[in-house]
Amino acid sequence: MNLPFICDKTYKNISYTIKQLSKAEYDNCTFINCDFSNSYISNISFLECEFIDCNFSMVKTKGTILKDIIFNNCKLLGFPFHECNPFLMSMIFIKSQLNLSSFFNLKLKDTTFKECKLEQTDFTNTDLSTSKFMNCDLYQTIFDNSNLEKVDFSTSYNLSINPDINRIRHANFSKENALGLLGHYQINID
Repeated sequence: MNLPFICDKTYKNISYTIKQLSKAEYDNCTFINCDFSNSYISNISFLECEFIDCNFSMVKTKGTILKDIIFNNCKLLGFPFHECNPFLMSMIFIKSQLNLSSFFNLKLKDTTFKECKLEQTDFTNTDLSTSKFMNCDLYQTIFDNSNLEKVDFSTSYNLSINPDINRIRHANFSKENALGLLGHYQINID
């Protein structure tokens, strides 16, 4: 099925909670202050698009393509990234809320998370190698069997990673957040 091709268009202040976004391939489009909460964006392609101040809480994403996407100051609560098409998936997150989202089993090398809240976000079986978590809140974020090699966690906080079940070689940690690597050992540090 060939989708309609929409290029270089800007969408502002639109709610897609009742009337759904048309199935199409959106290339180099910008969405500003749009509400996608609880909507279906399944099988829609977004290529080189930017989302600014958008709400994607509890969105449905089966087969959605996200290539070279910027989420800036977006609310992505419970976003099921793991249901999207993983082929060529690449994103940047800036000042966004990703609490309870799932990146299960995805390859997200070189992904940037800047000033984001990632509380209880699931990175199980995720390849995040060479990614950057810059000043992010990682409270109860799940890293289980994840590739975290060369990841920069040096400015993030509330970090808890079990080094026995994750690959962390050459990852960067601050002295303060390095304690988050020891929490699984149930030891006391004064």
